[in-house]
Amino acid sequence: MRIGELSKRTGVSPRSLRYYEEQGLLTSSRSGAGQRHYSDAEVQRVSLIRQLFDAGLSSQMIATVLPCVDIPDDLGVAEETFTAMMRRRDRIDADIAHLIETRDALDLLIEANSKHREKLSHASRL
Repeated sequence: MRIGELSKRTGVSPRSLRYYEEQGLLTSSRSGAGQRHYSDAEVQRVSLIRQLFDAGLSSQMIATVLPCVDIPDDLGVAEETFTAMMRRRDRIDADIAHLIETRDALDLLIEANSKHREKLSHASRL
């Protein structure tokens, strides 16, 4: 099938499909005129890629995970994928910790501002 049909069947824009291919997430064959042609199996693959993007994975992480789908019985691939996913999770945990610290600092500023506004409001009534 051509890119337009794959787009219609998956609900993913042709531009996104080309991006997936550029990132090595999706493959196609080319016609003599250079048009992309996809197998029926690519419909499921695009659905999986969308699910992985929706789960917050980057295209780089998806490229790391997809070999587990392509070669499910390879322990080495499974171990590499596990390690990459754990590194990604650790980075997310660090980002969360930083955001919590930032929010806590902002809460202190909000509290100080609230007290200052209270003083100004009280002073303006005198």
